[in-house]
Amino acid sequence: MFSIQQLFSKGDRFQELLEAATQESHESVRLAIELMKPPRKTQNLDDLILTRRKEKKISDQISNELVKTFITGLEREDIETLARALYRIPKAAEKLAERLVMANHHLDGIDFSKQADMMSKSTDAIRDLVRQLRDMRDLEKIKTFNDRLQLVETEADKYMMLLLRDLYDGKYEPIRAMVLRDVYELMEKVIDRCHDAGNVVMNIVLKNS
Repeated sequence: MFSIQQLFSKGDRFQELLEAATQESHESVRLAIELMKPPRKTQNLDDLILTRRKEKKISDQISNELVKTFITGLEREDIETLARALYRIPKAAEKLAERLVMANHHLDGIDFSKQADMMSKSTDAIRDLVRQLRDMRDLEKIKTFNDRLQLVETEADKYMMLLLRDLYDGKYEPIRAMVLRDVYELMEKVIDRCHDAGNVVMNIVLKNS
């Protein structure tokens, strides 16, 4: 019996574009993570900006292809929603990268390794989830990837509370505390954007399972 899953698994053009968009999102987060480590090279920011532009082109291409394509493996609205959600990831990563470079002299001695690890896990999970759209029959595997993403988002929220308590203790000069809070929130936003994209994928899977 013919199914949507079978149609979408046969080299569907939109699957290829969504995976390409996911890869660019993954790369943008990787570059942002590199900027979280000293010394912060402006070349990484330039590369990230180029990566986001590539992802934007892919997003635009998806919109253009939807206009010209009569039959799609998934509902058009779902493809558009996922494309938009994926685009927000490199956009958030670029804002973070810009702030890291701008506030470089306020960030000496600050350890961002915990946030870097959570950002990396989040974007890895999104990449795995989008790949699973080629074959949505293995619901347990898909659920495992999504659970991993949900766990990271929960950990990020808890860690953010600990960081805020540290800032409010008066340990830092006011200007440095303001800068750190801004940077912390932008890091959390990257994770939140991955979480949002994961929710879109799960809605698609549930709708077509």
